[in-house]
Amino acid sequence: MGQGVLPFQYEVERKQGGMTALAGLPSYVELIHLMGMRGMIGENVRARKGNQGWTDEQMVMSLVLLNLAGGDCVEDLGVLEGDEGFCRVLREVECYGLSSSEKRALRRRWRKERTRTVPSPTAMREYLEFFHDEEQEKQRKPHRAFIPEPSGPLAGLVKANGKLAGEVQRRRRKETATLDMDATLVETSKRAALYCYKKFKAYQPLNFYWAEQDLILFSEFRDGNVPADYDLLRPFKEALESVPRGVEKVYLRSDSAGYYVDLLKYCAEAQNDRFGIIEFAVGVDVTKEFKRAVREVAEADWSPLYREVKGKRVETGQQYAEVCFVPNWVGRKKEGPSYRYLAIREPLEQQVLPGMEEQMGLPFPTMDWGPVRYKVTGIVTNRHLAGDEVIWWYRGPVRQERRGPFDYEGGSGRRQASFPVVWGQRRLVADHDIGFQRQFGHERAGAGGELGKSTHEGDSLLLDQLARPRA
Repeated sequence: MGQGVLPFQYEVERKQGGMTALAGLPSYVELIHLMGMRGMIGENVRARKGNQGWTDEQMVMSLVLLNLAGGDCVEDLGVLEGDEGFCRVLREVECYGLSSSEKRALRRRWRKERTRTVPSPTAMREYLEFFHDEEQEKQRKPHRAFIPEPSGPLAGLVKANGKLAGEVQRRRRKETATLDMDATLVETSKRAALYCYKKFKAYQPLNFYWAEQDLILFSEFRDGNVPADYDLLRPFKEALESVPRGVEKVYLRSDSAGYYVDLLKYCAEAQNDRFGIIEFAVGVDVTKEFKRAVREVAEADWSPLYREVKGKRVETGQQYAEVCFVPNWVGRKKEGPSYRYLAIREPLEQQVLPGMEEQMGLPFPTMDWGPVRYKVTGIVTNRHLAGDEVIWWYRGPVRQERRGPFDYEGGSGRRQASFPVVWGQRRLVADHDIGFQRQFGHERAGAGGELGKSTHEGDSLLLDQLARPRA
């Protein structure tokens, strides 16, 4: 493999000394340099004060590389440090592109001779404490949903993520941004974590995924007890602020948690000065009133839903219909935007046996038409497309974080409330790195295996799983 921008290249070496099991990471280091990520972090995070010790760039990028390598906790920084070949490469490229005065300033940050390539676990924990705001934690009330205001460094990390999205937009311009909004449960065994509605301890970050660019544009880390439909308009506005220049049109997709009146009105009534009307498709709460409206749909008005496979229309077994449903919050104005409601029904493959109706509890809403029981879902939209086109657009892919959070305590029992938030934002940067490698054709050999185990050229990275919004 030939030399790229940075001063290293891959070659076959039969000696054992200086070898690395993380041969894919240098290509990400090169990508970080090309995207200007170090400068974005240094300009926006600013958690470190003074001119001694590790810089913000070194700290954050160590976390990014640790995640890409498959690390599970801050203690795994020791495994990175123990990889002689990787540390040699990282040391060589750390000062690449710096002026002589900048190199001298970087060396003067250490009173004694620097002995480590990446920060120690202890130094990393101390760094993460800079992101903690104790005053915000004092406002937390027991058994109540609470989203603390981000500290200065954390807000800077979010801003750096937006700058990174802007750099992607500069290199591959897109005029539309379809934002998939979804809150994802991340199960954890941490003592300080709170129980979610599924009765296990979890965190529940709210993510906005930009479909056209294949990246997470904005994310807000939340405790597990925060409902998925809690305070959605504010983070949506913040996500819109992160949309880079060049985007002319924004769309929104969400599951039924996004059925939030203020959010729908904000989009339909053109309350955003930059983008005006934001077209959307959002899942509907299947209430008794909605079921009553669905019941009034004539049988002849139900249309089969087809899927296109290799140019041919294939039946899905589902049917859809327009529903005349006007909730109270829509009917308060004589003149206003129109909201279309669609219902989708699908017969259950295994029907309920006679006498088992009351004992059969299903995790989704159902309705009976004669002897057949159907699963019923709904969508509200302000788009002027055919019903089936709205449904398939709504079911577009959504990237979700499925991996569990790292163990921030690391056996010491010490933990600040902001630690998982910082790690969550660090995951965003690493997620972008993976997406950039895929988009711009960089090699990704060797990285992504379980840290500490040998990986080989050609091993694929653990990418975020794809999922659809809950219908």
